[in-house]
Amino acid sequence: MASGFLSRLFGRKKLPAELQYDDARRVLESHQHASKRELASREDAPPEALYYLACDDDPSVRGLVAANPSAPVQADELLHRDNDGTVRGELARKIARLMPDMPLAERSAIQERMVDLLEKLAADELPRVRAIVAAEIAGCPTVPVSLARRLARDAEIAVCGPVLEYSPLLSDEDLVEIIATSGAEGAASAIARRAVVSQTVSDAVVSSRAEEAIQELLSNDGARIREDTMERIIERAPGMKTWHRPLVMRPELSLRAMRRIATFVSRALIEELRRTHDLDKETVDWLKARAQSKIEDGDEAPETAPRGNIREAYAAGRLGDEMIVEAATTSQRASVILALSLLSGIPAKNIEEVMAAQSGRGVAALCWRAGLTMRTALAIQTYVVRVPKANLVLPREGIAYPMDEDEMRWHLQYFGIEAGGTAV
Repeated sequence: MASGFLSRLFGRKKLPAELQYDDARRVLESHQHASKRELASREDAPPEALYYLACDDDPSVRGLVAANPSAPVQADELLHRDNDGTVRGELARKIARLMPDMPLAERSAIQERMVDLLEKLAADELPRVRAIVAAEIAGCPTVPVSLARRLARDAEIAVCGPVLEYSPLLSDEDLVEIIATSGAEGAASAIARRAVVSQTVSDAVVSSRAEEAIQELLSNDGARIREDTMERIIERAPGMKTWHRPLVMRPELSLRAMRRIATFVSRALIEELRRTHDLDKETVDWLKARAQSKIEDGDEAPETAPRGNIREAYAAGRLGDEMIVEAATTSQRASVILALSLLSGIPAKNIEEVMAAQSGRGVAALCWRAGLTMRTALAIQTYVVRVPKANLVLPREGIAYPMDEDEMRWHLQYFGIEAGGTAV
């Protein structure tokens, strides 16, 4: 309690154990700072005395009143506008800690005033005051939904993080929107750590391209991840070593996914993959052979090498999205340019010009002309061209090209590329 802190700070208490009204009046008349601080911390202090002390010149006195659960609501209403951020912070902590005891229905008039004060403190100009509110009410189901949403959309991760991770009041729609729009660094990671993450929210985390958030998602046993979403993760995973162990430990891996993972993780993780999953003999034999080949190679072969020769794959009719995405996510620029040139019929030098301009729309038009998916276009923008995040061209509804054919052709013509021909 604040009174215990006061005792250590100022020594022996001056007020009696059983406080009388006259004792409080004498303190107020004496103007002794130590006595006023002690009175401000006393839960048995008369409400009138605490209200009076809420206007004291000494911010330490006002802070003790703000922290005092016996302070009348009128004093709290004065203090929420206090010019000292520490005072407002003490008030925020006190009111937020009262929220679990305030039922959603049939709140008293005073309780409603306290909720109104908390909402005002959640909009405080100081991030540390808002952060106190967020930390205290993060998991509370009895705060207004509007308050949880306000804090979850805060630009400061210290404010939005606890609410995004723990609040039971945020819907999947809220979380998906926040992943797409939040300016707080780490917002997607906080959402990925929630006790339960739905498939819809997992899709949004992966689409955010936030490496740390995807690692958190993979490490979270409560995250449900669709098979096609896992495929998207695996496409990027070869160059993301921090993803390898949590990826191996995921319970929902298909046999196809495990075989793909085994092509790029270390032999120790191949053994972990074998031990963790209930595999048939054929798959176990395949994994053992893969591990043995890594031993023979000394684990020196690059884990991110492209899958086969681009020209050979094109000649065999096997060159497509999967091979190009793998080359893109491992930054195989020359291989990507060659693949685009072969599939689109566009000279490599023109493709180089589009990439040098870091044009997200130009890259999307190239991929469209080559008959590739928009997801492949996004991988090339992100890992090969390094298009600035603000200028990335994103898939519509997660898969479709966001531009029509006329706009695609216009962007090709802008770079001097003949826009005729058929694109799939």
